[in-house]
Amino acid sequence: MTRYWFEFDFKDYPDNIPPGAYYGCGITAYNCDQAMLLLKNKVFKNKDLPKIFKLLENVDVSTLDQGVVIPNMRPPSYIGIWFPLGYE
Repeated sequence: MTRYWFEFDFKDYPDNIPPGAYYGCGITAYNCDQAMLLLKNKVFKNKDLPKIFKLLENVDVSTLDQGVVIPNMRPPSYIGIWFPLGYE
């Protein structure tokens, strides 16, 4: 399993930004394709994804935002979306 961290460019995104996704999305998955599928299906509700401007594989979660991300995430050791909350 791999921890992925996605950050987006919402500048030209026509839809409403999903709650919490402004900061990024953290997903643990078997591969990047599975992570992208979870992102599209769960966070963006099958809408087009915004442009991804940062994708970190095997992200060290301690390097993520200490004020917003760290206190508001699920444990990243399980498959699924661990940030933002509410997309399990």
